[in-house]
Formats: sequence, C-alpha cells, structure tokens
Amino acid sequence: MLSLLAGYEGAYGPLRILRYLTLRTLLAAGTASLIGFVIGPWLIAHLRRLKFGQHYDDDRTGDLASRFDKKNTPTMGGLLIFACVFGSSILWAAPNIWVTVALFVYAALTAVGFRDDYLKVVRKNRNGISSGAKIFWQTVITLLALAALLLHPDSSGKIRELWVPFVKHPVIASMPIAALAVFVYLWIVGFSNAINLTDGLDGLAIGCTITVALTYGIMAYAAGNVRIADYLLISYVPGTGELSVVCGALVGAGLAFLWYNSHPAELFMGDTGSLALGGLLGIVAFMVQQPLTLIIVGGVFVWEAASVIIQVGVFKYTRRMQGEGRRFFRMAPIHHHFQKAGWPETKIVLRFWILSLMFALAGLGTLKIR
Repeated sequence: MLSLLAGYEGAYGPLRILRYLTLRTLLAAGTASLIGFVIGPWLIAHLRRLKFGQHYDDDRTGDLASRFDKKNTPTMGGLLIFACVFGSSILWAAPNIWVTVALFVYAALTAVGFRDDYLKVVRKNRNGISSGAKIFWQTVITLLALAALLLHPDSSGKIRELWVPFVKHPVIASMPIAALAVFVYLWIVGFSNAINLTDGLDGLAIGCTITVALTYGIMAYAAGNVRIADYLLISYVPGTGELSVVCGALVGAGLAFLWYNSHPAELFMGDTGSLALGGLLGIVAFMVQQPLTLIIVGGVFVWEAASVIIQVGVFKYTRRMQGEGRRFFRMAPIHHHFQKAGWPETKIVLRFWILSLMFALAGLGTLKIR
C-alpha cells in the first residue's frame, strides 16, 4: 500500500526511496516486529483471561509435560504472527498476483489452524478438527491458489516450470496441471505438518522458521531481479521480488514472537501458527521456482518429520514381524529423543537453530552451484 506513494515522487522527491525493494523489506521486518511488541502483551493477557491454555495428553507425553509447567501457557500465538505478517505485508509490499496468493494461502490456513486450536482448547476436543476436514480444506486452499496462478497472465506460464537445485534450466518446461496440483499440495501440507511436529520446545519452530524465511527472502529478491537471476542462472520470475517483503515481514514477526516464545514460553503458536507458516513457506518456494531447495533449507523440519515416519515404520514392522513393536528413537519427533536422553531444552533448541542456519547456508549455496 505505502509502496504506491512512490508514484508521487514528483510532488515530494524523497518518496522515490519507496521504489527500493530492499528498503521496503527492512521496513516490513521492522513494522512486523513493532506490531508484535505492541500487541503481544495484550494478546497474551487476553488469552490467559479466556483460559486458552495448552493442554497435554499425559499418556503420550509422559514426564515431558511435567518437566516444565506449560499446561497453563496460552496457545493460539499464531494469531500474533498473522497480525504482524499480514499487516506489515499489506503496508509495504506492492500488490501483485504473487503477493496476493501468498497472503491468501497464509490467511486461509491460519483460519483452519485456529479452528483446530479452538476445538482443542475451548471445546476440549483432543483431536481438533477431523483429519478428513483438514485434508478437505487444505485441498480447497491449494486448488484455489493454483487456479489463481494458472489463470493470471503474469504467472500462468512460470508456475508450470519445474526447477531443481544444481541445474541451470527447468527440467520440465510445462508441468501437467494435475501433477502440479499434487506437487503443490504435498509441499503445502507436508511442510505444514513438519513445522507442526517441530513445534514441541520453546522457540524451536519459530527460530528455524526465521532462518528459512530469511533465506527465501533472498531467493525471492534474486528471482525477481533480471540481472541477478541471469548471473546465477536461475529462473527469472518478474514480480516475485515483492515476496521478499512478505518474507521480511515473517522474519520480523518471528523475532517478535520469539521474544514471548523463548524459554520459558509465555505463548505457544499452536496449529494457528504452524499450519499457516508451513503453507506460506511452501507456496513461496514454488512461486520463486525453488521448491526442492526447501528440502535443504528446511532441513530441520524435514528431519523432524522423517523421525516420526521412521519411528512409526519401525514400530509397525517389528510388531508385525516379531509380535512386539520396538522404537527406533526414544521418542519422536526427534527433539524429544534428545530430551529423553537428558539434554536440557535450551541446549536442544540452540543446537537445532545452529543446524537450521547451516541448512540455510547450504540452500543458498545451491544458487551458485549450477
């Protein structure tokens, strides 16, 4: 919205600085952080009054839930992140099809996650919304987003290209729409669930999200700049540079949320945050032509999800073959494995942040190695 003021530089010359994408990205990050610090205390107090606290299933968490007193910590903190990201993006990003679709996916998945949290916290329904309902809404959101991209002239051709790391040309110039829909759906749902699984320790999920968002902000800027894209031999996608503003807003929002989510947490993001953040990162990765790179950049999220798949797979296999199920890890997701091993929560979080930064740097390295 405020980017439109650059058109009035004739009346007031300094307004031309709003044309600079890097400046608006920094302003978006700062604005998102400011919004978070301003409304954060009010939201936490309001959620506490409503008794929207986190509830644990003692049969599944064992002594981990009692290790720290988290049962009364407010959840639905994803509302704080949403207010920061959406508000700041509207202010500083120039509206185009890429920004519109990104914010649509983010807002829609926030609504789905909020409904899930509401049923768990308020209605005391441990399972939240049914898996069938969740799949239905995620499918609808994916199809609507993809339809918008395929029908808009600025995105209809580019969105069907498939680029992979280390290759300087698209491996598929025009993906079949059905295959593209399945691919986008798996990415949105997969990373939504991966971030949800990672969100088990104070500051863990949001800290890793910050590094991924920062990385994809850089990638969006490169993809939207014809000279940089040509130099790096990556896909030039006009207009996607504005997604760096959205990613900048997410970084700022993440820092503000981390202020309240760091150990001991005053606020949890809940499904309201984790489902939406995974979907936002997934769709941004597709729109900047770096979907498979997200596996590298979001390595911690992939690792967390893989640990659950391995744990379930090994348990079912050994139960079928030996009559008694055995576990590969002490507990899954893998951050609980290390917690069971006696690592302090803060040490686990800091080490996973370090790993996330290393994965992010490795992902950035793929831009140059072609």
